[in-house]
Amino acid sequence: MARYIDASCKLCRRERQKLFLKGTKCYTEKCPIEKRNFPPGQHGQNRRSKISEYGVQLREKQKVRRMYGLMEKQFRNYFERALKQTGRTGEQLVKTLERRLDNVVYRMGFAPSRKSARQLVLHRHFTVNKTIVDIPSYLLKPGDVVQVREPSRKLELIHASMKRTKDASMFSWLTLDKASLTGTFLSVPERADIPLNVNEQLIVELYSK
Repeated sequence: MARYIDASCKLCRRERQKLFLKGTKCYTEKCPIEKRNFPPGQHGQNRRSKISEYGVQLREKQKVRRMYGLMEKQFRNYFERALKQTGRTGEQLVKTLERRLDNVVYRMGFAPSRKSARQLVLHRHFTVNKTIVDIPSYLLKPGDVVQVREPSRKLELIHASMKRTKDASMFSWLTLDKASLTGTFLSVPERADIPLNVNEQLIVELYSK
């Protein structure tokens, strides 16, 4: 499967905002975007050309795709899925992405980033409803229980990430029991509750051309 292997911080600089791809580094002064908030490359700092309507739509799509760590074909498939659902297509797209297991693991605080969460899932560190699931794209349903497996409960990565998780109630659609390293996906979140600074309607307009 294709995957992005270049520096993650370049993606944030290209979008000129933090996409929170590097976990704790994104919250420190070491984050490159704090000092170099311009696109990477030889001419990144000197670009002054006006962005076209298509360019604005493309940047919004790339921003969301990179936040959730998806390749173009995967992202397009999610869009096609959202297109068939009732309601606003852009909102359905974001709500579906939030249901991914790797995203929920990240939101619950078991991993410092979605990339780390994806790796933990692939390495079979989690169960869903007491069944091992090693598919990061697995879509959770309301009531599904996510738990760290017994052999994985001593992983320093998980415990270090949990220490930085201040309040599990910050997401109304999730619950978290730190003692048992267990969380529940209560419901599909409403778009207004999802902390995502993007305009998903621009993505709909881009794919509708």
